[in-house]
Amino acid sequence: MDQVAGRLSFRVQQLDVRVETKTLDNVFLTAVVSVQYQILREKVYDAFYALTNPHQQITAHVYDVLRAQLPTLELDAVFEAKEELALAVKNALSKTMTGYGYQIMQTLITDLDPDQRVKNAMNEINSSKRLKFAIAERAEGDKILLVKSAEAEAEAKYLSGVGVAKQRRAIVDGLKNSIMDFSSEVKGSSKKEIMDLLLLNQYFDMVRDVGSASHCKTTFVPSTQTMSDSLRNSMIQAESAKLE
Repeated sequence: MDQVAGRLSFRVQQLDVRVETKTLDNVFLTAVVSVQYQILREKVYDAFYALTNPHQQITAHVYDVLRAQLPTLELDAVFEAKEELALAVKNALSKTMTGYGYQIMQTLITDLDPDQRVKNAMNEINSSKRLKFAIAERAEGDKILLVKSAEAEAEAKYLSGVGVAKQRRAIVDGLKNSIMDFSSEVKGSSKKEIMDLLLLNQYFDMVRDVGSASHCKTTFVPSTQTMSDSLRNSMIQAESAKLE
């Protein structure tokens, strides 16, 4: 009469192993390795009788590989070398477990979890780097604005100067034409008399413009003859300033 000693499944199974170790820069972290394995049909006898606890055997090999590999890498390099670490675990397990009737299908490093204080420090470093970059970019933007503003101001002053120069040239040309026309129309007039007349007209235009301004209440026309007239005009101007 046959007796059933046990049962084995030929399905692909998974074992999750948590390994705590430290890196080259003395950072402790916890790595989670998922080992997917399957029993070989042709070695089912070995799979059942050769090992008392296959899970414990697989876990021991995962511990051995990771605790030999991770201390040679710094924390940043560990995250970059996940594929190489997983392949090293798979090769080590396949070399050993195949003889016991287990085929290692795949090994995956599903999690790398440093200490919370280390993660906080890494976040602070990244935040500081981004803040520094943002400040540099903002400063560069302010610099560009200042340069463009200075260039615009210089261009505006240049154009203003060109406009003033053209305006003065037009005034001079106008005065020149006026003198020539007056000389040709009024015989016997000298250039000085003509200039005095033009200047007097401009003076009256100036007085008119100043007096018609909205903020102007009193206009004082200089007509000083004696010291007493000068003193009287000064007192009147001072009193008018108080009223305003």
